[in-house]
Amino acid sequence: MKIGVPSEIKNHEYRVAMTPAGVRELTDLGHEIVVQAGAGTGSGITDDAYTEQGATILPHAEAVFEQAEMIVKVKEPQPVEVARLRPDHLLFTYLHLAPDPSLTRGLVESGATCIAYETVVDGEGRLPLLAPMSEVAGKIATQAGAFILEKPLGGRGILLGGVPGVAAGKVMVIGGGVVGTNAASVALGMGAEVYIYDRNIDRLRDLEHILNGQASTCFATTLEIEQRLPEVDLVVGAVLVQGAKAPHVITRKQLALMKPGAVLVDVAIDQGGCFETSHPTTHADPTYEVDGITHYCVANMPGAVPITSTYALTNATLPYAVALAEHGVRGAIERHPGLRPGVNVAGGQVTHAAVAAATGYDFTDLDAVLPPTPTRMTIEGTV
Repeated sequence: MKIGVPSEIKNHEYRVAMTPAGVRELTDLGHEIVVQAGAGTGSGITDDAYTEQGATILPHAEAVFEQAEMIVKVKEPQPVEVARLRPDHLLFTYLHLAPDPSLTRGLVESGATCIAYETVVDGEGRLPLLAPMSEVAGKIATQAGAFILEKPLGGRGILLGGVPGVAAGKVMVIGGGVVGTNAASVALGMGAEVYIYDRNIDRLRDLEHILNGQASTCFATTLEIEQRLPEVDLVVGAVLVQGAKAPHVITRKQLALMKPGAVLVDVAIDQGGCFETSHPTTHADPTYEVDGITHYCVANMPGAVPITSTYALTNATLPYAVALAEHGVRGAIERHPGLRPGVNVAGGQVTHAAVAAATGYDFTDLDAVLPPTPTRMTIEGTV
């Protein structure tokens, strides 16, 4: 298979979808890799590093899309990239389609088979291709929030960890998954007082152990959140519903309960945001204010630390990329069943139920678009 790695063109996106190690793994198996010139620069990877492992460097994205059968990316395709997709393309990247009917329509009309990292699952129902970026985003969320709390950035002018004689700041983390756990861990490391919320009691029990009892674990009811909001300086929204739009856990009306200059960091912004007042921002212009509360809603937070993020992401995606290259979509799903929910769009149809519901499309079962590989029949007889 010929696999293409274009440069990422989303605002301030410095990651790349494949490292030289990935090129080596695939070329050793007989596959051909084409990489856009400069694609790895933001992650500290030179064109020579790719060619030394067998890749071919192409001058521009058009050539990559034209020559490749599988396109491997990091972020969702931008409009110019959607226009380059063909029905014979396999696209493997983050998609986050639930809050984006326009992108969904573009992918449907392209006819391409589109597999979303964020809805691939493992044998235990976890999200192995979302997890590494969730770890990075959770840590960045607290770092960014702590920075924005400084007065020159519009914050309250508070140091999260406090100092002797001055109380530490208070951090509320809503969502006890991978993002929330990492956000809480960094906040505790900074010396903040931390409250982490979830609706799963078993998960809250796990968090007691993971965080060594240093954070207060709280059941996430509307009343409990409202009663805590007046106290906290930083809120990290880390809510995820697989494949679907994120629910709003803080409304605009509830902002009035918060201290002026408090900060909201919405890590769920890729899935539409978990605060009613959230809208996507960029690393170039990361914050805005609503009713005296500063919002940080950068849609590609891990892109700010591309060297860490690129290697963490590609370590996770490579086994799946190898399976797709070796066996095609149907064969890869037979070997990795968790790839099946990753197929969001195929054959001009939406093949993920939550995405279909969120974007107004009819859901089409994947088997209707990609039927199972036929089984071989042996007929025994006499000669």
